[in-house]
Amino acid sequence: MAAVVLPMPRMRTGTPSGAGPLPADRPGTDALVDRFGRVARDLRISITEKCTLRCTYCMPAEGLPAIARDDLLAPAEIARLVSVAVGRLGITDVRFTGGEPLVRRDLAEILRQSRAAAPDVSISMTTNAIGLDKRVQELVAAGLDRVNISLDSVDRDDFARLTRRDRLPDVLRGVRGALAAGLAPVKLNAVLMPETLAGAADLLAWAVEHGCHPRFIEQMPLDADGHWTRDDLVSAADLLGVLGERFDLVEVGRDDPSAPAEEWLVDGGPQTVGIIASVTRSFCGDCDRTRLTAEGTVRSCLFGDDETDLRAILRSTDLTEDERDDAIMVAWQGAMWAKPLAHGSDSPVSPDAFAPTARSMGAIGG
Repeated sequence: MAAVVLPMPRMRTGTPSGAGPLPADRPGTDALVDRFGRVARDLRISITEKCTLRCTYCMPAEGLPAIARDDLLAPAEIARLVSVAVGRLGITDVRFTGGEPLVRRDLAEILRQSRAAAPDVSISMTTNAIGLDKRVQELVAAGLDRVNISLDSVDRDDFARLTRRDRLPDVLRGVRGALAAGLAPVKLNAVLMPETLAGAADLLAWAVEHGCHPRFIEQMPLDADGHWTRDDLVSAADLLGVLGERFDLVEVGRDDPSAPAEEWLVDGGPQTVGIIASVTRSFCGDCDRTRLTAEGTVRSCLFGDDETDLRAILRSTDLTEDERDDAIMVAWQGAMWAKPLAHGSDSPVSPDAFAPTARSMGAIGG
């Protein structure tokens, strides 16, 4: 199959002093509100494009193009953005993503400085858990509250085929390390793929046995190879059919309307399984997320390629510290005000209406 060439993100750089005045019709608020009344409370920060796996739904086999070290945000710069986000823009939840965050040798320092900047919010991390068992105590001491661990199969052969790496034992050691360190609840994220659907019940059983909270996620068209098609989608309904052959599942809904996972009680409980039907049951109308790429740009929507550069403001020598914070705040608010309605577009949501993206999931961060 021919290589898929996607457009580059549309960058809004403006000037180092910010992105200009906010629209006159924007409500007077310090929150990250958009044109449709949604308020962002959940911040996802990608800190690297590198990863120790090559999951087919996330990265090409050769990995993503390298980001120059000077283009990545430093720990102090990340902490500054966290400070503005939490202290001035109403963010209540911060999660670090990748690539794979554990690839960054200074991860503990990133956590330490971010925790100092935002002592009262939840700080979590999405990780494949390779090497987590060796670093988890240091990360908890630095301020990590919780982890979401990517684990698509507990069958070693299926895992190796999907991730292009034979690393399942390393991941399971990382999961056990997180549990031993008290990072509860330990959520296990599994992307639904045709090749692993038959093993979904085994994964759920393993999670229940070990006291983890599994969440199955419909695959979105954010794979780096561009092979996603609607016809190959494993849906939430498909999954429920497979799991229902082995478990008694009772839907309990969502505790939080903005939470993407629909929860199902497993065999009478108390444990539940989450199902994120990101394609067939879109939750864009309740989205409360804002994202920062590893290069320091705001991305308001997974499928919206407009990105607003905050790194240039952070590194401006023409502004005082207070002026930089003001400019970051205005630029961030402007970026979120322009957030698309759904799937990168202002058109009504359709299961097939996904705008093509310049970045894959591995480059955006989850």
